[in-house]
Amino acid sequence: MNYADIKQYDVANGPGVRVSVFVSGCTHYCKGCFNEEAWDFNFGKAFTEETIEEIIKYLEPSYVKGLTVLGGEPMEPQNQPAVSALLKRVKEAYPEKSVWLFSGYDFEKDIMGRMWEEFPETREILSCLEVLVDGEFVEALKNLSLRFKGSSNQRTILVQESLAEGQIVLYDLEQK
Repeated sequence: MNYADIKQYDVANGPGVRVSVFVSGCTHYCKGCFNEEAWDFNFGKAFTEETIEEIIKYLEPSYVKGLTVLGGEPMEPQNQPAVSALLKRVKEAYPEKSVWLFSGYDFEKDIMGRMWEEFPETREILSCLEVLVDGEFVEALKNLSLRFKGSSNQRTILVQESLAEGQIVLYDLEQK
């Protein structure tokens, strides 16, 4: 996997100060995408063990609330092995820090409906997530007043609660 960027201090992609990793490669091709250059799987730099260690170091300060993974598309099947390795390492080092992931894939239809069975990394990734923002960006539904998402069709899902209850449990941005 390649990555387009790592932001050591990000406040736009989840609550608090976060480390954000923008992976390369996406097959959604959403019109109006803010990160179109990251559609190319070969864009950016190679994601290595050294990259993971750099991210672990960035997460060390107590004021850093967690990690956000976005893209590109972290849930593309070819990106899942590297994303899974990163998330497992982060949870081992910092179990108290939250992990958010943004995906254009639909949670029920794509991730649970297909990927859960097809790719073992999907289960590993989901086991590490607190929050998943799902759904393709839809330019016609773009809303700049939304917190942590670009269009009104996207959902902010509490992953562990949703898995436990067998239905979508949404993150209440007003209470957190």
